[in-house]
Amino acid sequence: MKAAVINFSGNVGKSTVARHLLFPRIAGAAFVSVETINADEGDGDSVRGKQFGQLQEQLLQLDAAVIDVGSSNVEDFIKLMRQYQGSHEDVDLFIVPAVKESKQIKDTIATIQVLAAMGVPAKKLRVVFNKIETDDTVEDDFYPLFAFHADSKAFTLRPKAAIAFSELYQRLRAGKTTIAELLADTTDYKAKLREAKTPEDKANAAARISLRRLAASAQANLDTVFSALTVR
Repeated sequence: MKAAVINFSGNVGKSTVARHLLFPRIAGAAFVSVETINADEGDGDSVRGKQFGQLQEQLLQLDAAVIDVGSSNVEDFIKLMRQYQGSHEDVDLFIVPAVKESKQIKDTIATIQVLAAMGVPAKKLRVVFNKIETDDTVEDDFYPLFAFHADSKAFTLRPKAAIAFSELYQRLRAGKTTIAELLADTTDYKAKLREAKTPEDKANAAARISLRRLAASAQANLDTVFSALTVR
């Protein structure tokens, strides 16, 4: 599977969707970051939006990939996709992350409209709802998207493809680790907490316990989201 994560808007969680939802669950996937502002950060290959020809040839040679299109490159990416006629067919799924803020919802709708006009079929164009609070529902938070879907049928909408809000994702960026690494760590941090000699050691052990608990919840949620998102 080759999946591109894209939205005209920033601050919708594209990197969360690409790195923590898709990349760990698509077997053998290469990670490609299309970004100029943060081109030196993260793993995988980084290319500029204007280097679309290079990206297209790379994708043609891959069986699986996650393409994280940074918001500073979306316009170039789409413009060049139009020039390379039929290049959107090289991508199996276009994933559009959405948050409930009105500006971001407008940008999400605009992103869907542009991709649909290019010829991306509804079955390949899917939304992920992001940062859902415990007492919220996607139908209420994202009413404009549901209304747009009912009117246009231009994309695939699945309410269960909803990522719960968690402070974990911000803490993962700061700590430069992953959910899988946290869950694979078998260190007994409760023992370390009991044995800690300094306040700093106690705080570090407590933080690791907290992170691992958040990671377990996030992993279960992301498994559900991935299943809802990718089912045919």
